[in-house]
Amino acid sequence: MSRHFLALAASAAVIVPAAALAQSRYLNPRDVAEAQRQHAELVEEFGGPESGPRSTYVQQVGARVAARTGVANSGQAFRFTTLNSAIENAFAVPGGFIYITRQLVALLDDESELAFVLGHEAGHVAGNHAQQRKSAASRNSILGVLGAVLGSVVGGNGLGSMISQGAMRYAQMATLSFSREQEYQADSLGTRYITQAGYDPLGGTRVLAALTRSSALETRMQGRENRSLPEWASTHPLSVNRLQRALVEAQRSGVPGQGVRNRDQFLNVVDGMYVDDDPAQGVIDGRLFSHPDLMLQFAVPPSYRMQNGARAVTISGSAGQAQFSGGRYQGSLEQYISRVVQALTGGRQQVMMQPPRQTMINGLPAMYSTGRANSSSGAVDVSVMAYRWSPDTVYHFVMLTRGGQGVGPFTPMVDSLRRLSSQEASAIRPRVIDVVTVRAGDTVQSLGQRMAYRDFRVERFLTLNGLAPNARLAPGTKVKLVVYGSRRS
Repeated sequence: MSRHFLALAASAAVIVPAAALAQSRYLNPRDVAEAQRQHAELVEEFGGPESGPRSTYVQQVGARVAARTGVANSGQAFRFTTLNSAIENAFAVPGGFIYITRQLVALLDDESELAFVLGHEAGHVAGNHAQQRKSAASRNSILGVLGAVLGSVVGGNGLGSMISQGAMRYAQMATLSFSREQEYQADSLGTRYITQAGYDPLGGTRVLAALTRSSALETRMQGRENRSLPEWASTHPLSVNRLQRALVEAQRSGVPGQGVRNRDQFLNVVDGMYVDDDPAQGVIDGRLFSHPDLMLQFAVPPSYRMQNGARAVTISGSAGQAQFSGGRYQGSLEQYISRVVQALTGGRQQVMMQPPRQTMINGLPAMYSTGRANSSSGAVDVSVMAYRWSPDTVYHFVMLTRGGQGVGPFTPMVDSLRRLSSQEASAIRPRVIDVVTVRAGDTVQSLGQRMAYRDFRVERFLTLNGLAPNARLAPGTKVKLVVYGSRRS
């Protein structure tokens, strides 16, 4: 559901002075060409671009900050894209392309915070961190993530290696992992850039605090929600030490608490913006995944997690991993299953599958097969359940479980796939930001209860607005709510 972009700040680290990066430099033309080549695929993987006034606003703020980076021709060198993604994330690629998701924008509270996020990512580019990082960029997609996870389940060689390598061929998203020194430096640069651009240098401190609160709430909710633990929680964790460093940097600027915040303008921009899942990409609600446009729904077993991607839904739990995908296909279900298994292994080795068996699930003709593979960590069962949705459409689950289990742990899931009625589909609405003005008598509790969630309503409200549990709301001030809205036309 959420991913953050800021990496772990551990113990003491030596930070390269920001002034050392002030010299004008040009971006590597090869990096620029590669960023341009990957841009369309990366944006598609993250649900497509946000367009219109919000996108323009982010670009304008980004350009204002990028002009302070020392990168030559910053107006042309940097490109800022807002992504239609329910992931709290921002990242940059070496060629000057910087991305921020609508979910992260929604968590922020004013323009100075947005400027810091974009400045932090621009600092990675200006600091040439991608060339210095210890590990090369890993390319991920839903298939890539599944392959990596399954590779770890079945071992480092044999089928595990083939699954991982084969799945990674479908990678669309470049994920950069930076050292803590580089993250410190990007924080320092971000604060420097926004200060020079006239923003309040405490914007960075507020961003880190907001992300810390959101991370803590996500951890609390994991026991009750069926979403996968956000990737940022493992790849980009936060720390109090990091927050303290950002505060010191802001104080060193000499103008903490001064400068532009543009909170009203920022809130006007985010008012009405989608948060969480876009129904056009399907919606996770507890154990249910529902797609109103595809008119389908299934339920995962208790305690299993889902991660919704542009092309597939990944499911993980204690007894195995699975993926739901599919689409247009003409041919037999037997051929379809064979192609799924071939894609899973990258076509490098044929998994010996049992003869497919026919069945009927909720009125849908279906076929399933299980194969056995040996790996360094033991036997693994590979199962595929394919459903004939229409004459030219097939959906499927592919599952990996321990040897001898077959479909077993996922039986309730594969038996749950069904068609949604028109009434059910039309009832699935997006959650949106609703900026409201506090009235006399409004409290954290009363406004929190208006949040469009079944649980943790007040906690979500506090996190969204950066408020303490005992905060008193002053009439006339503005706060953000999450309510049900209407789908985009």
